[in-house]
Amino acid sequence: MAATLGDSSSWSTALVKISPYTFSAVGIAIAIGVSVLGAAWGIYITGSSLIGAAIKAPRITSKNLIRFRLEFGGIFGVGCNGGKDHGLVEHQPVRYYPLCPKGLTVLSNKSVIFCEAVAIYGVIVAIILQTKLESVPSSQIYEPESLRAGYAIFASGIIVGFANLVCGLCVGIIGSSCALSDAQNSSLFVKILVIEIFGSALGLFGVIVGIIMSAQATWPAKSV
Repeated sequence: MAATLGDSSSWSTALVKISPYTFSAVGIAIAIGVSVLGAAWGIYITGSSLIGAAIKAPRITSKNLIRFRLEFGGIFGVGCNGGKDHGLVEHQPVRYYPLCPKGLTVLSNKSVIFCEAVAIYGVIVAIILQTKLESVPSSQIYEPESLRAGYAIFASGIIVGFANLVCGLCVGIIGSSCALSDAQNSSLFVKILVIEIFGSALGLFGVIVGIIMSAQATWPAKSV
């Protein structure tokens, strides 16, 4: 005999008997965990392609890498003797030396930055969902309002997590293609970069919907 809604062995009854705090915790874990998985996967894809392409075409690092120096103590900083080690004088435009042995240099891949933003989206939403948790008396845990709050947080975590997973893969694959294409034809860099920017915006859609969904997470008021 098929299980009915009121049957104690039905799936609907089993889901209702699960604590909403369990759904909330799983949703928060999915939001942060799957987002980080998407970011790591994207960085792995684009990073390996960039390093491999740079062996044959080192010039692509000037476009695919964002170079900047962390300066300390004045315009040129103390790391490079105030810039004198590179022939710099005061009031001269700052030049950048990516392999300066005395200065602190950071090289960041633009695709890696986009993928890292996916993980940041997950962290932000996980913090927002964490603030939605409230303590309710044991007698009200299985109230419809409590169940709705747990389901809302769970759904929000799933939306954000898997949206960021797909976004990280999208950015990683496009970034890999961008590095390889730029190594062959430098005129394709800007065109593919525009596509990559639109691809990185996909994660924002999941974040927006997740935040809207989490707004439904209202717990029952404590009885006096």
